[in-house]
Amino acid sequence: MAAEIISGKDVAAAIRVELKEEVAELKEKHGVVPGLATVLVGEDPASVSYVTAKGRGCEQIGVNSYQHSIPADTTEEDLLKLVDELNNDPKINGILVQLPLPKHIDSNKVLYAISPDKDVDGFHPVNVGRLVIGEDVFPPCTPAGIQELIIRSGTETSGAEVVVVGRSNIVGKPISIMMIQKRVGANSTVTVCHTRTKDMASHTKRADILIVAAGVPNAVTGDMIKPGATVIDVGVNRIGMTESGKAKLAGDVNFAEAKEVAGKITPVPGGVGPMTITMLLKNTVKAAKMTIQK
Repeated sequence: MAAEIISGKDVAAAIRVELKEEVAELKEKHGVVPGLATVLVGEDPASVSYVTAKGRGCEQIGVNSYQHSIPADTTEEDLLKLVDELNNDPKINGILVQLPLPKHIDSNKVLYAISPDKDVDGFHPVNVGRLVIGEDVFPPCTPAGIQELIIRSGTETSGAEVVVVGRSNIVGKPISIMMIQKRVGANSTVTVCHTRTKDMASHTKRADILIVAAGVPNAVTGDMIKPGATVIDVGVNRIGMTESGKAKLAGDVNFAEAKEVAGKITPVPGGVGPMTITMLLKNTVKAAKMTIQK
């Protein structure tokens, strides 16, 4: 029997409905409208597309969007000055500096300059540290989306064997930390596999929940999956073009094989992808709520 498909589009849409209600309540009860500032340096087409999608997402749920598009030759000093202004602007609850930045700008210096209380991307070292020790922080958006998909698919996490393939700072490391925490949607036993792992299949076959963020198309095949497992495919790899001229995408999991073995599985596209911006919006609303509690 083929696996149940976990639709990131459907889950993201449901979360946005919830967020719209939360934003309306914040405005009605506290006179607070969450604000997200996005900073785009230069005109990288992919970055422009992402920032535009974030603006649409804000509009959809009632969050104020403040977009700052500045030239590619902007100095590091001027960018840091802008970040400082946004840190001190009470209308702004979340700040997102779109990566990659031009080569003459130190990305870490800029990301570290963002106030941890407005770091809705969850990449500031302070927030990473808080995540590790189990504090309620802004989780990085893609891992947060993965966890939501697991929870909302009805997959049991407590005591489950979770195997993460990939150890990046953006996905692999944070999701492994999140799934091991002593809280709802976690409490799992976590194994992390990577390029130096010996006999990876021996680990993946034990996984009740398999999260694959390897960055390699079809790295995980059907025979590497435990029957009935929940498989979350984070990969988005361009493997050619369709006849209509669109990019042909493949995940890090061989979907055709995996869906015959897994119990539940995310597709590519339409799985983890739609969740990332939605979790950014969720973090922004959370940041606005934090200002009321202070």
